[in-house]
Amino acid sequence: MTRTCSGSHAISSPYLCGSLRLPFPPSWLAMIATKEALNPIKQDCKKGKLRFVHNCFPYHGYIWNYGALPQTWEDPNHKDHDTGCMGDNDPIDACEIGTMVASRGEVKQVKILGTVALIDEGETDWKILCIDVNDPQAEKMNDVEDIEKHMPGLLKATVQWFKIYKIPAGSKENEFAFNGEAKNKEFAMKIIKETHECWSNLIMKKLENDKGLACKNISVEKSPYRIPEDEAANILNHVSILLL
Repeated sequence: MTRTCSGSHAISSPYLCGSLRLPFPPSWLAMIATKEALNPIKQDCKKGKLRFVHNCFPYHGYIWNYGALPQTWEDPNHKDHDTGCMGDNDPIDACEIGTMVASRGEVKQVKILGTVALIDEGETDWKILCIDVNDPQAEKMNDVEDIEKHMPGLLKATVQWFKIYKIPAGSKENEFAFNGEAKNKEFAMKIIKETHECWSNLIMKKLENDKGLACKNISVEKSPYRIPEDEAANILNHVSILLL
């Protein structure tokens, strides 16, 4: 039986629920709509303009499967003690580096390998590095140093991609904490735990939801935002996907 769920709230870690780009047109920047009920995946819009993934030589679009870790939240009212910047008001982003191209909205169980700390327009924007547990390379991958060992150049390319990907749209280069150094699995798990606690406080209404996030869900026990499945299905039946 197919169940309706929220990609932000309904899937327990360590699963990757992605704003994965296919079958959207490859250039669309699709994101989890955190301010819409049940958080559908839609083309992102910023300052009234639709967003796209530009090609940045020598890269053509994304260089990994790109998604997010559900049940995490980078609190915009909390200064991250590692970066010194506030959170970006989103779930943690995840770069799944396996060999299999994912479908839009696909859920993957992943092994956490490490993280890099992007500072995106002054906000903390952690990027978790991970691999699908079913990927042929997964058995070899246990920590961040294994990425360089088995996929040489990918860490450097990842930092470079995030540094320049907004330039074609008129923005400046992005910056990184730790000079772009990738942190190991233990560090990444600490970040995931911290952001999961922030999400838990949000979904249990232990703090004020002053950023307009949509917290309705069907599965979080004792959450004041929990709704019946039939109500959730009705909500999604009325979701519109913006087409160009």
